Amino acid sequence: MSQDSELSGPDLSLGVDASTLADGTMLLGHAHGEAVLLVRRGDEAFAVGATCTHYGGPLAEGLLEGEQLRCPWHHACFDLRSGEATCAPALNPLPRWRVERRGDRWQVAERIEATPPPRRAANAAPESIVIIGGGAAGNAAAEMLRRQGHAGRITMLSDDDTVPYDRPNLSKNYLAGNAPEDWIPLRTPEFYRDQEIELVLNMPVEAIDIRTRELRFADASRIGYDALLIATGAEPARLDVPGADLPHVHLLRSLSDCRALISSLPGARRVVVVGAGFIGMEVAASLRARDLEVHVVAPGAVPMERALGAELGTFLRRLHEERGVVFHLPDGVAAIDTRGVRLTSGKRLDADLVVVGIGVRPRTALAETAGLAVDHGIVVDGCLQASAPGVYAAGDVARWPDAASGERIRVEHWVVAERQGQTVARNMLGACERFTAVPFFWTEQHGVTLAYVGHAERWDRVTIDGRIEAGDCTITYWLGGRRLAVATLGRDMASLRAELELERAAVAAAA
Repeated sequence: MSQDSELSGPDLSLGVDASTLADGTMLLGHAHGEAVLLVRRGDEAFAVGATCTHYGGPLAEGLLEGEQLRCPWHHACFDLRSGEATCAPALNPLPRWRVERRGDRWQVAERIEATPPPRRAANAAPESIVIIGGGAAGNAAAEMLRRQGHAGRITMLSDDDTVPYDRPNLSKNYLAGNAPEDWIPLRTPEFYRDQEIELVLNMPVEAIDIRTRELRFADASRIGYDALLIATGAEPARLDVPGADLPHVHLLRSLSDCRALISSLPGARRVVVVGAGFIGMEVAASLRARDLEVHVVAPGAVPMERALGAELGTFLRRLHEERGVVFHLPDGVAAIDTRGVRLTSGKRLDADLVVVGIGVRPRTALAETAGLAVDHGIVVDGCLQASAPGVYAAGDVARWPDAASGERIRVEHWVVAERQGQTVARNMLGACERFTAVPFFWTEQHGVTLAYVGHAERWDRVTIDGRIEAGDCTITYWLGGRRLAVATLGRDMASLRAELELERAAVAAAA
């Protein structure tokens, strides 16, 4: 499709009547050959790029709150004045144009060239910052440190073999064959070099010495730190049954895991997916998109019931069944051999491949051995600092006090990890900022996207507005009269508004 055919709305470089743009409204148009969103706030107007820098979501359909603009797809947040991506999952700023008021017209003028923030060494800022982990939290922290102008040394130690990548895509479009390989890395190696972020791959840390503020490696070498972020993430749970270590049995956590699974697909006909959580269901949908016969085995009677409730879980099961996925629920795996899977019910399923997605466990061994407080995750305070000075934790491994519920929680979601990494970066530089972001995740299965904001480990009431079976509804989870979380199908704006309301409640609770 040509660039001209993608542009719509008025040519904003010619100007628009100011009376057509009321305060707090947005106008989608174009200027100088690019899609532009013109936004009115009070006596000012801002012109920014019309698509989210994360996955290209249509920002004209997003939520405007003050000078903040939220993307309807994955809830990235941008500052209209600076264009900065203030809240993950977007990492890149929006392009901006200068806006002139000429009589009774707003006119979009030349593009404003982005300038990197000046590097500055604050008196209280740590000189050397080390990040253990090259996933969502670690990468977001390293980038935010530089975006905040930190001039000191940043070292990111990853036990992975590639630069940080878009992990949520592994079980979705990439596995389905709809996303090319070059979509997956978050940044190029040159980005880290240019930002002076020392990214060290294939470098697992052997031990943390809290007393000397040093990390030790397998070759006995050491590296010191002034501030440390532990973002070691989680590792997939493994089946403890005979045959679980056979070559055709796959886990899906890393890019190398996904590549291995994809390389095994040619010649395969039938796949057994063990687990009906988010990973299992997304894998089932992606492999059906490749025309494989897919069978799902899980212990619960309804897929994802513990996370989403029976109504939504039933809808998702029907969605899969309509696309040919076969469920064996409730059931479990008793043994695996080279030709198939024997279930605990005695049933046998032929299988060319087996994919295990039965959850993950936080990687806390380093922290525990170092003497940090650990309780189903690394225990951190509201600012994400662990039980030793200068040590922070973020992402799947961190367990923090949730202001909204008043309970200590740990959440295994990509956007949460990124936002925590960003918060840690600001706190390392002296911000003392409590983490009050509302958890958000999305899942995409057979072309249907479900968005979820908040956190509800348990609830006593569920209310449904709309029709689940039509893919048009808002589902709210309550406990003791308090709204904990909201799931939506086909209602992006409702999800954004729910996130904003839950966010305000969390900030008020933390005050």
